[in-house]
Amino acid sequence: MLNKIILFSLRNRLLVIVATVLLIVFGSLVASRMEVDVFPDLTAPTVVVLTEAHGMAPEEVEKLVTFPLETAVNGATNVRRVRSSSSAGISIVWIEFEWNTDIFKARQIVNEKIIAIAERLPVGVGNPTMAPQASIMGEIMLISLTGDSTTQMDLRTLADWSIRPRLLATGGVAQVVVIGGEFKQYQILASPQKMSAFDVTLSELLKACQEANGNSSGGFLNDFGNEYIVRGIGRTSDLEELGKSVIKTTPKGTVKIEDVATLKIAAAQKIGDGSLKGKPAVIMTVMKQPATNSLLLTQKIDDAILDLQKTMPSDVKINTRIFRQVDFINASISNIQKTLLEGSIFVVVILFLFLMNWRATVISLLAIPVSLIVAILTLKWLGFTINTMSLGGMAIAIGALVDDAIIDVENVFKRLKQNATMPISERKAVLQVVFDASVEIRTSIINATFIIIVAFLPLFFLSGMEGKLLAPLGIAFIVSLFASLIVSITLTPVLGSYLLSNEKMLKRQHGESWLVSKLQIGYSGLLKGVMKAKTIVLVVSFLMLLVAFFGLSRLGRSFLPEFNEGSLVISAVSLPGISLEESNKIGSHVEQELLKVPEIQITTRRTGRAELDEHAQGVNAAEIDAPFILKDRSRSEFMADVRKHLANVSGVNITIGQPIGHRIDHMLSGTRANIAIKIFGTDLAKLFSLSNEIKTAITLILVLWI
Repeated sequence: MLNKIILFSLRNRLLVIVATVLLIVFGSLVASRMEVDVFPDLTAPTVVVLTEAHGMAPEEVEKLVTFPLETAVNGATNVRRVRSSSSAGISIVWIEFEWNTDIFKARQIVNEKIIAIAERLPVGVGNPTMAPQASIMGEIMLISLTGDSTTQMDLRTLADWSIRPRLLATGGVAQVVVIGGEFKQYQILASPQKMSAFDVTLSELLKACQEANGNSSGGFLNDFGNEYIVRGIGRTSDLEELGKSVIKTTPKGTVKIEDVATLKIAAAQKIGDGSLKGKPAVIMTVMKQPATNSLLLTQKIDDAILDLQKTMPSDVKINTRIFRQVDFINASISNIQKTLLEGSIFVVVILFLFLMNWRATVISLLAIPVSLIVAILTLKWLGFTINTMSLGGMAIAIGALVDDAIIDVENVFKRLKQNATMPISERKAVLQVVFDASVEIRTSIINATFIIIVAFLPLFFLSGMEGKLLAPLGIAFIVSLFASLIVSITLTPVLGSYLLSNEKMLKRQHGESWLVSKLQIGYSGLLKGVMKAKTIVLVVSFLMLLVAFFGLSRLGRSFLPEFNEGSLVISAVSLPGISLEESNKIGSHVEQELLKVPEIQITTRRTGRAELDEHAQGVNAAEIDAPFILKDRSRSEFMADVRKHLANVSGVNITIGQPIGHRIDHMLSGTRANIAIKIFGTDLAKLFSLSNEIKTAITLILVLWI
């Protein structure tokens, strides 16, 4: 069959070349439009259920809200794991399904469960709400909003009612979480003395407040051939008008809200806060939808922010350069593209030195772009993205992609040179020589290629997150390698028949290149020496193997290597029970210390949590994002300086990480720490005691290690 493919290609050379050109053009177009991301989507199909329970302590939230929800969804179809977090005033339940579960089916299952359980939740607890469909890896941007003269309340109002709706209307944005500033409230402060004097109960005041600000429908009226809509306009934002709303009428007169209460506009109580460079600010977290091109979405968001900036007050500044996942994507893709380019250059140099013929070099090199384009088209067809893993598979394959082509080209070139030196009467036709030369080495090429492919097949038997991570690498490598095999039996013989058939060139290069000749002489001498000392060579090789195995056993293990993301995430956790004001002071101190490091020019902090935010933490916890640019110092020196400055902050437990690394840790263990120890039980006092014992034991291990 392979012989027929080679023969068909040689008989239809123009068709093969035209098909190759069309493939390159079409593949390049598809590659330019493919979704680009850091990693493949590593998040299992997950549904997040958020339930607000204002005023409840964590223990009450867990018993009265979280536990019923967990019980309801635990037995649902294809549920793999259920995790939860109960904090003051909020319950968060993560329901993870099996990897191949359709996310929309999973959301439907969860929705049916929470509808049934919502009726049995305590009075005052909000309805369980499913978070938008997004993953932790989908946090693509942090945006800050600051102003010189604009108040924090006005900044928060702009963020909630102008910026957030505009961003949510951008295709691909799943959620925008706003934290910081002052949430505007119309507050009615009741006076018990005045209420007693006017004989007004609290329930009467509450009812009047609820009914005071609203419009009512009066149907419609037909008159003189026209239809008129009847409405009662009662909605207002004027405090004076609200104060004149009637509570009740008594024989002594009408009692209004302003008679028994004081009305004012003030800030709501905070459960979280934000800052920029240690100063109060509104921080917005933008999350993208799955299967969305991060680069294009970031550009859309930047365009939307530019339009919004024109409508903002002159002193209001919108900063989108705090954390941008696209920066890490660009850096990662750029590094791998650089690796691909450097690898290709090395291949060009080596090929030319060995073949000493630019035509043979070009023919061999064409296998690289054609094979990579086939791999990209296959990834697109299978629903994958261009990411560090898929490009990594291509980078690994660079050297192997030209193997098949160079073997074929070298043999074709050699047979054509031999044919050119023969008498004219004994020479064969060029196409026949090319065909015979290609068939001659075809078996060895196929065996070598399939042996390498088989070595990568175990990657496809990995399950869970490991399988999701490594599958694109395996597909990119195997498909590109198989494509290079197809190229070697189609395009390579065709180009060889065109470019290597010049008789003058063949006679001029009848022998091997000077480099190959020298290497053959050197190898011949080395081989003779080795064959004279067989025992020594075998013993030394065996000892080197043992040393290698010993070194392997001493190597550390990690799911992923540590990346240089160009940004730090500092988690600062103080003692539970601390007020938000005190936590803000500690967070500001951390920011000030970070800003003393030359490489860090900007910091942003999120303390506590926002409304319906699955990134839930108490007011005692703060997360600081600090982008950095390395200039005159190495990364290790920079990190040492960061730790030195953070050591000046007392009363807080500090963890240093990176944005994507933090999120991967959270997906693996449910926490944002590299190592997490979980203790389960029903007695909180006992759990607290055990956790302190474990802490002491771990500290002792750390001291002994140092």
